[in-house]
Amino acid sequence: MAAKPLIGINTDYRASRKEHAALSFVAAGYFDGITAAGGIPVILPPLADEDDVVRLLDLLDGVVMVGGADLDPRRDGWMPHPAVRPMDARREDFDRMLAKHVCRRHMPVLAIGAGMQLLNITEGGTLFFHIPEDLPKAIPHKDPCDNSHRHALLVEAGSVMERVYGDGEIRVNSMHHMAIDDLATSFKIAARAPDGVIEAIESQVEGWVAIATQFHPEAETASALDMKIFEEFVIGITGEVPEVKLVA
Repeated sequence: MAAKPLIGINTDYRASRKEHAALSFVAAGYFDGITAAGGIPVILPPLADEDDVVRLLDLLDGVVMVGGADLDPRRDGWMPHPAVRPMDARREDFDRMLAKHVCRRHMPVLAIGAGMQLLNITEGGTLFFHIPEDLPKAIPHKDPCDNSHRHALLVEAGSVMERVYGDGEIRVNSMHHMAIDDLATSFKIAARAPDGVIEAIESQVEGWVAIATQFHPEAETASALDMKIFEEFVIGITGEVPEVKLVA
């Protein structure tokens, strides 16, 4: 049996506050999803030394880039938007460095939420900073009063999302106010919302396993079918269908 792939997962970061010391954390759904799909998760703290990041990537077979708060538009030369709630600068520093090297190597990557947005930016794409303003005719993509908010998903024929979901009506969780505007040329659309907002992308670079979703297959609001995205990622790395184990 081939060795299980080592898959790095970046973490969120919260600076010290009155009620707690500084901490790094990640939702269990990310590492449970990788474990159930046949990989070994490796938690990556927000390192500052680029040589250390390179050394880590040398040891890993793939990377999961997790969701979280918003990317700061000013880092890409845009004006700040009042609806943007930037992630901690220490995390964003690390995430951008990580994404740069993942893309430079064409390393296998599964990017979710803000991770998908960063993957697109790193490869030269752009973002809408606030869907209600930029796309006023769009359906709701976030409900502050309902963490279980869902909308339909329209998958592209022949895409990895079609392999995951097949035919029939699909609904996924939705909790974002930013989205991809211009898609980087490295990627193609794998799924959209009914209003046209890009909800999933995949690599069109030969040999690069890159899957990204705006929705959250790791969340408690995800379906059992959503979890197959982690399986597709591990299959892309190993070339083998893993023996899937349910996580209690």
